[in-house]
This record gives sequence, structure tokens and C-alpha cells, in this order.
Amino acid sequence: MPDEEIAEEGVISPAAPTVQDPLLRDLLAENETRPAAETPQEKPLPVPKAAETVDCIVIGLGAGGAPLLARLAQAGLKVVALEAGPWHNPEKDFATDEKAQDFLFWNDERLAAGADPLAMGKNNSGTGVGGSTLHYTAYTPRPLPDDLHIKRDFGQGEDWPLTYEDLAPYYEEVEQFIGVSGPSPYPWGPSRPKGYPMAALPLNSAAQLMVRGAEKLGIKTSPAPNAALSARYYQEGVGWREACTNRGFCQAGCSNGAKSSMDVTFIPLAVKHGADIRPNSYVTEIERNAKGEVAAVVYTQNGETHRLACKNLFLCAGSVETPRLLLLNELALTSGQVGRNLMAHPGLQVWGTFPEEVRPTKGIPGSLISQDTHRPKNADFVGGYLLQSIGVMPVTFSGQVARGRKLWGQPLRDYMRQFNHIAGINILGDCLPHADNYLELSDEKDGRQVPKPRLHFTAQENEQRMNVHAEKIMRDIWAAAGATDIWAFQRYAHVIGTARMGLSGDDAVVDRNGRAFDVPNLYICDNSVFPSALSVNPALTIMALSLRTADKFLENNK
Repeated sequence: MPDEEIAEEGVISPAAPTVQDPLLRDLLAENETRPAAETPQEKPLPVPKAAETVDCIVIGLGAGGAPLLARLAQAGLKVVALEAGPWHNPEKDFATDEKAQDFLFWNDERLAAGADPLAMGKNNSGTGVGGSTLHYTAYTPRPLPDDLHIKRDFGQGEDWPLTYEDLAPYYEEVEQFIGVSGPSPYPWGPSRPKGYPMAALPLNSAAQLMVRGAEKLGIKTSPAPNAALSARYYQEGVGWREACTNRGFCQAGCSNGAKSSMDVTFIPLAVKHGADIRPNSYVTEIERNAKGEVAAVVYTQNGETHRLACKNLFLCAGSVETPRLLLLNELALTSGQVGRNLMAHPGLQVWGTFPEEVRPTKGIPGSLISQDTHRPKNADFVGGYLLQSIGVMPVTFSGQVARGRKLWGQPLRDYMRQFNHIAGINILGDCLPHADNYLELSDEKDGRQVPKPRLHFTAQENEQRMNVHAEKIMRDIWAAAGATDIWAFQRYAHVIGTARMGLSGDDAVVDRNGRAFDVPNLYICDNSVFPSALSVNPALTIMALSLRTADKFLENNK
């Protein structure tokens, strides 16, 4: 066996290769006898003193950080935003190519545990100025009022310390500002003072097929609210934004700015009013003063370490990185709830094959919605779910086929030849907090020498019963619509609830205004503060909470 192959066979000390060149042999021998010089990189560099003190630091520029950043800047405060990822140029950076767009996802390794380990990356979080809204599908229905008091209604789960009425004005403000396209009036929930600012986007083929099947079963459907423009729209701080071209690759980034991600909505508004955006800034340490208040943030940017002092800190890094930072810095841990109460939406999908051409990549992915299953009659589970039609990109779908149907090689290629005739429906449902579902720091470290987060998730009996109920309904819809080869793919989406809000610091991390109970100048705003999962996608509620958190902060700091 040749020497160079020994290491690949698992030998701990492979044989050293013979050096044939005599000059190279002499140089190597000389280097071995020369004492190693101490290099500056071997000594840890001191962290520089903070050169300035700002009113507010915002960590994370997704749906939680961007709206409040704009609000604070509009109020005249000196605000700095630290975002771990880069600032992208949509026209140049967002290709109609799934694999080329992996840079939008938070790709640092996260460890998944439990009976139903959660997929990370594109399933749950993003990186870049705009956060996960860069690759979200823009599905923005409001929760219904009883979503916020599931414990009052069922005796399980947790209630929000807020009511729907507390959030409704902020839902309306977000919808009007970013430009949500949807039906007016909306068929479910209370009446609204204003309808959506634009008409709904056109239904793609999967949505039209779902309508056909649902009508036969007596299930009401509607065009869905989506944060994507069905017509040109004037955006304060941005100017005119162009309408959606129905390209369908929303998860690969929107190349013309029609999707209302934070980089084309709240962030330009924040910049217009003086906010300082610092991309590629990864926070490693949160410092406190003798009073226990946040005093400064230490971060690395392009290989250099910086310290920035602040009067207030807004932590908006998402439901994985927010608790990770809190745990790493032993911050806001009095309640014992940081990292606990992890939830994930049941997102079961059902696929079918149709004789008609579907082209599942075309159009806004979630064209259709039904909330008739929000509180289904005679259900054997707590809460409920919505139904939506779904579009899908081919590489993503082939991976699901391989995992869900155990197809590989030629059988997988044969099935994928039908791709343009396949359509899907999925649910998004409530999830109850459970002691077995939580986030912790592992002993394993990442490339920055920071402990990796480990997420434990096991779907409990309530989620399992919900999936059974939903799978039957979705199979019935597709059968009524004329589908064949119907099959289900189980999945869970969105990590939620790892630093929840509540009425008391005994069992919650932050109060109803997002302020930490035991660190008076620390605020948290992202889906980690959700006490319950809600049976809708989280983005709209995160944005609404962000504006409310900023308003309450400004009211209390006049």
C-alpha cells in the first residue's frame, strides 16, 4: 500500500513521505533545528476600549430588529445595529438558483436532538441585513384573537400577556407600510378598520387545484395575505417598489424587491433617519456594570474586535442565537426559562400528482389559505391549524422525496420527471411547550470557539394528533381535486419560544413590553418571546411586536 494512502485507512501516525529533492531536504532540516518564533497571533489581543456610547444597540436585523431600529432612529436616538451577515445587493446577489443561494441561511452548525430533530439552515433562520426575511416566503396572515389565550380555552399551553387588541394597530401599521397583498375583507377573524393595501396576488396552479378540491368538501378558502406587491407601491424611505413577477423563488431571495423583506422596507427607513448599520458584526460578549445593567457589547467585524458602549440593548437575534447569547453571557437567567419552552410549528405536507401541468415553482409559494381548521369541531387535540397551498423549488423537493419516500437513484429520477405535475398543501399548527423541548449550550465548539447550541425537540401527543387530523383532510382535498399518488411528508418549521414573555419574572424572561425582568436596560424582540406558537406564520407578529416594543420603550424613557 502506498504511504500516502495510510492516513486514509485510519493509521494514527502515517509514514512520512520521502523528500527526493536534496535542496528541499536541507531547508526542511534547517527549519527543524531553528527555534520557533513567537508570533503576535499566538497572544490574545486585548479588546479595545469603547470609543463611544450610543443610546441603543440592536443585535440582529430581521423581522424583530429592523422595525424597532427604524422607530428608534425616527425618534432621534443614536442607534447602531449589529448584523452577523453581510449587506446583499438583491439585483446582483439573488439568483434563480437554489444551491447558489445557500449563503442566505444561517449555516453555522447547530446540533439537533430528540425524537423529531429540527432541521436548521433554510428551515429556521437567515443571515444578512434583513435576517430570515431575505428567504421567507412572505406568508403573513394575522393570528386570530383566541390564538393568544390557548390556556384559558383549553387548560394547556400558555397565554400571552397581550391581547389581540393590543397588537391589532401594529398589524395594520406593518401591513400598510411594507405592502401586504391580500383579500379585503378577510374571511376569518374580526372586522378591520382598513383592508390590505393591495389586491391579492394571482393564484398559482397548486392554489387553483386546492380550491377545486376544498369546494367539493365544503372547506372555505381565500387568496392568502402575502408580503409581496401585486402592484407598484411607494415605500417611505425607499421610493417606488416594483410588483412581484411571480418568479416563485422567494426562498432564494427576491431579486426585484417586490417581496417585503426588511432590507427593502424598515432598514432603508432606519438609515434615512440616521441609524448606523454594521454588517458582518458577530457579537461575542455582552458586558454589564456594577448595577447589573448592560454596559457594552463586544463584537468582531471583518476579523477585528470592537467594543461598543450603550445605554440600552435590544436583542433580536432569533430564537436560537438570542438564548445562546443569554446563556453564554449568563444574562437574564433568574427565571430559569432561557432556552426552555422551545416550540416548532407542525408543518405536515401532502403531495399529489395531477394530469394538468402545475409548474410548482411559479407564483408566490403560498397563494391560498384556509383557517376553517383553526378550531376544528370534535378534535382530539388542543388548538388548531391553517391550511395553505405550497409552491416548491426542485432541489428542495427532491430532498424531501428522498427522505419521505426513500427513493434514490433511478427511482428518484423517474419520480422527479413528474415534477411539473406535482402540487402540495401543508398545515401550520399550534405547538405546546413541553419540558422535553429546549435549547442548551453543547460542549462542542464552532469555528469561532463558541459553544454550539443543541436543540431538543420531540413532537408530543398533541402535535401527533394534529398531524393525523390534518393529513386526512389534505388527502381528501387532493383526492377530490383529482390527484393520484398522494403521499405525506412530516416536518416542523420555525423555532419559537426560548425566552418567553409573561406577567412575572418567576416564569418568564421578559415582560409584556419585551423588557427583561432582571436586566432593566435589556429588551428582547423576536420569536423567542412567544409564549405560545400561534397557528400562523410568525413574521407579521414579530414585526408588530417590534414596533410595540419600541413604542413602549420610548414612552417609558421620555
